[in-house]
Amino acid sequence: MSAFDIGLLSLGGIFGLVLLGLYVPVALMVCSFIGVWAIKGKAALASKLLALAASDAIASYHFGVVPLFVLMGFFVAEAGIGRDAFRVAQALLGRMTGGLGVATVGANALFAAITGISIASAAVFSRIAAPEMIARGYTPRFAAGIVAGSSVLGMLIPPSLLLILYAILAEQSVGDLFIAGILPGLVMAALFGAVVIGMVRFAPGFAGRPDRGRVEEPLGRVLLGGLSIALLVGLVVGGLYGGIFTPVESGAVGAAGALLLGLLRRSLSREGFGRALVETGMVTASICLLIIAAAMYSRMLAFSGVPREFGEMVAASGLGPTGVLLLYILAVIAMGMILDSSSIMLILVPLMLPVVEPMGLDLVWFGILTVIAVEIGLLTPPFGISVYVIRSSLRRRDLPLGAIFAGAAPFALAMFACLMLVLAFPPLATALMAH
Repeated sequence: MSAFDIGLLSLGGIFGLVLLGLYVPVALMVCSFIGVWAIKGKAALASKLLALAASDAIASYHFGVVPLFVLMGFFVAEAGIGRDAFRVAQALLGRMTGGLGVATVGANALFAAITGISIASAAVFSRIAAPEMIARGYTPRFAAGIVAGSSVLGMLIPPSLLLILYAILAEQSVGDLFIAGILPGLVMAALFGAVVIGMVRFAPGFAGRPDRGRVEEPLGRVLLGGLSIALLVGLVVGGLYGGIFTPVESGAVGAAGALLLGLLRRSLSREGFGRALVETGMVTASICLLIIAAAMYSRMLAFSGVPREFGEMVAASGLGPTGVLLLYILAVIAMGMILDSSSIMLILVPLMLPVVEPMGLDLVWFGILTVIAVEIGLLTPPFGISVYVIRSSLRRRDLPLGAIFAGAAPFALAMFACLMLVLAFPPLATALMAH
């Protein structure tokens, strides 16, 4: 049996184990070890090669961005800054048609700029924004759909854990990917806002007939409360974009800034501080396992020659870069129905990089396309994890899981439209990097 055949069998084994319910990183590590063992003929050699790959994967200084940005995100969540972001957006946008829904999108975009965790956004705004929207006349399913849709902005607007994961897998600059995510993230937020306004105006049976929002506090006081958020965003994103901080330094400054902000506002309790540290450790350990599994999997693929053979088959097919990317996007979206975001990237990115690199495609742009396509899976049944988080947070009997998926469907379509825009106009992702 050739190395190529062993590689294909390993891929089949990975998918089989995943479908049987095995945790994806474990499936990757098991099949990678067996694959390298079969190719090299010695279990001890396979163990040493994969151990070296695992060590190299997490020994890099650049891996430090993961715990630092995760810590910043949890400090922000525990300090109640999401509520302030919602109040600022509501004060600015709440009086327009569909304004409360648009304010939820805006608040999520602002919250995404200081935390890269979509699940945190879904949990925070399902408790803050959804009850407010339902009370103002939005249907429960559309209110939940708005929260579900806008929560995925956290995976595109920097800092983003998915962009960090892609940067490690593809050996690309975290800073470049953060900068590349800004414009597509703003475009997606604008599309979400347009969806809210359009649905309220033209599909009131689905969206409800909300009344105009009202600002409970003076606008100046609300905006003053949001000044601290703006300073934190400017410190992290502005310092990174301006070249003042490296990505690791930016994460450290952001975490320190979020901690200081929570202490000054007296909104970060001792219990909240402890929860942030524990959650950061758990998320970081989980991501470490993902990256170790990805490194082993990439090493197995390199030994088997599957990506090289696959690339030659693609080149001989005459599909061209656009055709290959469209097929890749469809595969990612399809896998999003059964796998979580990071697992899709772990499996597909190492397989596709040797295929797209010879085509001369910008790997940062390819990363943005990948993340947007992966994000769509957060809203599609049956695995859309953001929908499950919202369902568990709201706990309304009149809001079954299917209704939330229906409410999120217009936003999934808007995400696909954003994906096509970035595919058709690469400068949306690369323009800021040129300056």
